[in-house]
Amino acid sequence: MTVAPLRIGNASGFYGDRFDAMREMLTGGPLDVLTGDYLAELTMLILGRDRLKNPAGGYARTFLGQLEECLGLAHERGVRIVANAGGLNPAGLADVVRQLADRLGIPVRVAHVEGDDLTAGHPRSLAAHAYLGGAGIAACLREGADIVVTGRVTDAALVTGPAVAHFGWAPDAYDRLAGAVVAGHVLECGTQATGGNYAFFTDHDPARLRHPGFPLAELHEDGTSVITKHDGTGGLVDIGTVTAQLLYETSGARYAGPDVTARLDSVRLTQEAPDRVLISGVRGEAPPPTLKVGLNRLGGYRNEVVFVLTGLDVEAKAALVRDQMEAALDAAKSRPTEVRWDLARTDHPDAPTEETASALLRLVVRDPDQDTVGRTLSGAAIELALASYPGFHVIAPPGKGSPYGVFEDVYVPQGSVEHVAVLHDGRRVPVAPALDTLVLEPAPAPAPPEPLPPGPTRRAPLGVVAGARSGDKGGNANVGVWVRSDDAWRWLVHQLTADRFQNLITESCHLKVVRHTLPNLRALNFVVEGILGEGVAAQHRFDPQAKALGEWLRSRHLDIPEALL
Repeated sequence: MTVAPLRIGNASGFYGDRFDAMREMLTGGPLDVLTGDYLAELTMLILGRDRLKNPAGGYARTFLGQLEECLGLAHERGVRIVANAGGLNPAGLADVVRQLADRLGIPVRVAHVEGDDLTAGHPRSLAAHAYLGGAGIAACLREGADIVVTGRVTDAALVTGPAVAHFGWAPDAYDRLAGAVVAGHVLECGTQATGGNYAFFTDHDPARLRHPGFPLAELHEDGTSVITKHDGTGGLVDIGTVTAQLLYETSGARYAGPDVTARLDSVRLTQEAPDRVLISGVRGEAPPPTLKVGLNRLGGYRNEVVFVLTGLDVEAKAALVRDQMEAALDAAKSRPTEVRWDLARTDHPDAPTEETASALLRLVVRDPDQDTVGRTLSGAAIELALASYPGFHVIAPPGKGSPYGVFEDVYVPQGSVEHVAVLHDGRRVPVAPALDTLVLEPAPAPAPPEPLPPGPTRRAPLGVVAGARSGDKGGNANVGVWVRSDDAWRWLVHQLTADRFQNLITESCHLKVVRHTLPNLRALNFVVEGILGEGVAAQHRFDPQAKALGEWLRSRHLDIPEALL
C-alpha cells in the first residue's frame, strides 16, 4: 500500500530568525510536520554562557514565545512540531513546554531526545555535544508525540526523523534516507531556499523577494521530494535557489551523517512547475562509524579599535599610528599574545564625501587576560588622540574586552553515545547505533566534460555567469559555485581550478584549498582550510562566518567566453 507523502516545513533557520514564521507556516497551507533549526556552532557557545548564569536555561527561549502564540493552531490543524531548540537542555525545555501547554489548556504530548551532551568527558569545554541522527525523533513520533524537542542533532535529522516515523523505513534504506537528508539540508536554513541570500536576486522582481516565504518539502515514500512553499507567499523556488542551498556548508560528494551518507553527486533537480523543484536520484551509503562532536570553549578575551584615515597619505598615516601603538603595547606591563592589523582601502581619490575619502585601519588583540586587551589597548589608543596622524579619530573607543569562543570538532564511536528518546509518558527508549557503517573516503573525481572550443573572450566578473554561496564549518570555509547551462559548465570546470581560486581569493593563497566537482548540479565546491582560524566565535577575520566569501569570488574578473555573456 502506498503511503501518502509527508508535507514537512521549516520555520527557523537560526536562533533569532523571523519570529512570525511559525504562524505563517501554520496558517499558510497544509502541513504534517513543522520543523525549526535553532542551533549553530556559535549558538551552542551562546547557550553555554547562558547556562553558566542560569543552570535551568540553555535552550532557545524564542521557541517558547512562538509556541505561546501558535500551540493552539498546531493542535487544531494536527501539525506536529520538531525542533532542536532544546540546545544544551532539551529536558528542561520539554518541561517548560508542558507547563505552557497546561497553562493554555491545550492537550499535547511532549517528548524529547537526549544523549548528545558529552561535556563531562571534555572538562576544558563549555559545551561538547555529539551530532545525533533522526532515530530518536522517529521513536518519539511513533509513540504519539505532538512536539519533539532535541539538543544537538544534525540539521537534516529534523527531517529524517519524521520521515522514518511516517514511512517506516528500515535503518538500511539508504537511498530513501539519503533523499530525506538532501531535503532536510535544503530546508534547514529557511528562506535561503526560497530566494534569500541568492546570488541571482537581481534577475527577479524586488517585491517578490521582500518577504520570502519559508520552504517546505513534499517527501515521498521512495525518498524523492519536491521543494516548494505555501501558495501566495513571497520569494521563489527554482533550481538555482535549491542548488545554492545544497552547496551551503558542504564539502565533497559524500555528505555524511549518523543516519546515512548521502551522495550529493547523485542529486538531480528538475523544475516541475513554478516554485516546485523535484529532487530525485539521490543515492545513499552506510553512515560512518563515528559521530562528530562539537567542542566549544572560552578562548580568552578580545578587543579592537578601528582608526579612520582620511584623505592623503593613507599608507603613511597607517604606518605612523601602527608604530605608535606597537611601541605602547611593547611598553605595557603585559603585551597581548595576539596582535593583528588590517588596512581596508575604502577610500576614493577626490571623494565627494568625507566617508568615501576614508580608509579603515583595524587593530584586533587577543589574550587570556581581560585587562591586557582592555586597559592596555584603550589607554594606548586614547593617549594618541592629539599625538598621531592628521585627522585622527576612531569608529568607537575600545571597551574593556569581551570573551571569545573557540570551536573544534572531534569524533567518537557511534556506540559510545547513549542516544535516548524520552517519551511523553516518561518512558526512556534507548536508540541503537547504526548496525552497518562505512569508513568515509573521498569520492573519486568524475571525468570533466570536453572544454569549450576556443573563441573570443571578454574580461568580466565571474558572477556574470556563475552563482556562489559560502559559509563556515569550524575554522574552514566552503564556497560553492554553480552555473546555469551546460556550456557554462564546460568552461567553469576547466577554468576555475583550485590554483585559480587561490589567485582570485588571495587570503587563501597560503592555505590548503580542496576542489570538489558535482556535475549533476553543474557545481564546484571549494573548501578553504583554516581561513576562519578557531571558528566563528573567535572572530578571526572581517567576515568571521565567510558569508560573503562567495560574493567576493563572483566579483573577481576573468577572461570569459563571449558566447556565455
